[in-house]
Amino acid sequence: MKRLALIALMAIAVLSMAYANGDTEAAADSGPVTIEYWTTQTQSDRLATIGVLVDTFQVMNPDITVKVIAVDENQMATQMNTSASAGTLPALLEAATPNTVAFGTAGLLNEAAATDLINDIGADEFYDGVLKLNQTGSGGNYYSVPFHGWVQGIWYRADWFEKAGLNPPKKWDDIIKAAEYFYDPGNNQYGILVGTMAEAYAEQCFTQFAMSNGAGLFDRDGKLIFNSPEMKEALEYYAELAQYNPPGPQTWRARDYYIQNKMAMFFYSTYIMDDLALAENAAGSLTSENFAELAGTSFDPDLVKNTRMAPIITNTQDAGYGTIVSLAFPDTGNAAETAAAQKFVRYLFSPNAYITFLHMAPGGMNPVIKDIAVNPRFQQDPKGLFENYGTDKMAEIINGLDSIETFGIVDGKRIDAASVIYSKQIIPQMIYKITQEGMSVDKAMDWAEAEMRKLM
Repeated sequence: MKRLALIALMAIAVLSMAYANGDTEAAADSGPVTIEYWTTQTQSDRLATIGVLVDTFQVMNPDITVKVIAVDENQMATQMNTSASAGTLPALLEAATPNTVAFGTAGLLNEAAATDLINDIGADEFYDGVLKLNQTGSGGNYYSVPFHGWVQGIWYRADWFEKAGLNPPKKWDDIIKAAEYFYDPGNNQYGILVGTMAEAYAEQCFTQFAMSNGAGLFDRDGKLIFNSPEMKEALEYYAELAQYNPPGPQTWRARDYYIQNKMAMFFYSTYIMDDLALAENAAGSLTSENFAELAGTSFDPDLVKNTRMAPIITNTQDAGYGTIVSLAFPDTGNAAETAAAQKFVRYLFSPNAYITFLHMAPGGMNPVIKDIAVNPRFQQDPKGLFENYGTDKMAEIINGLDSIETFGIVDGKRIDAASVIYSKQIIPQMIYKITQEGMSVDKAMDWAEAEMRKLM
């Protein structure tokens, strides 16, 4: 009953705030219209929240009916292809940006509808990085509308850095200097955590360093440029950095060292925010079960206060890393459906509706609109998580979206082969060979390039 009451109150609050903000519009001129909205939010609690937002929108727009259909992210491409063949495309879909861009390059999306909506909101309202991921390659046009995302970066003990007189870990020189300074294996303390196991985490960590050195897999014409001086320099640096890891091949799990006050820096996405701030979320990292050399400890309530995040890494250029979820308008050929879908998306971006949506996953869903990052209501998430960080820290963290980069999109053009290379884990295997098997950087790069060419 409490949950139902909360949902009802939220609906009333969102509705009244929306009206107060002047978010009401006349119903579509074309008469009643029904649209399908495909979302990759499949959890029941999230669908309940989306249902509240839809109900509110429909009260405000009685001639528009929105049917919400949950689609697993892994099934989205198959569902879209099937729907396109049958002529039953939805009017709106929400999916990871690599998927929406792929649908756009396949000619399945109404780019004009997305571009018009971004221009209506104001392109300068968005973080630059999230718009670049959605660009079509022809100036000022977009495949889809960025909606929310998570950011990766280096989380670090700001109190340790301040005491040691070290600069924040943003530039290559400062990162390696701090990693070495805090490396004290005799006392079971380590300088940093970067991925060295042959899995996705290693590639996520390494990509940000590669991008910060101007290295990539392909040029905009799809030509493989992996084996470059810039890439070699990034790999050599990464291998040196990995020497200050805990021993053995490491993955995200070694965050336990940081949470137990035995590590100065670690790579992670904003999904770590609740683990740093809330005792119940940190519990799994406070034991000795995952690492025999960790004795386990109690939760440190000051850890979140003493932690900051460096979301952007810099060497020859700035580079952020993360994942963006976007909203796209499939090309249904029905102007009334598209107009209704645009109106619904415009409503979802109204501050109160948008914040309600983002609060479904605090830390995991971050705003792509700059003003929302510092909005007082955004700070008041249901878990009370963001209040532990404060407005300035939240803005600093989310600012990583301004420089977000990926190997798979070059100058607004999606390179499909990059996704295949990612799925085969060639880069993390190469990192493992260098850091764990002692293979030279040159030999490992030659091996990786040969494997990439086999796939192409």
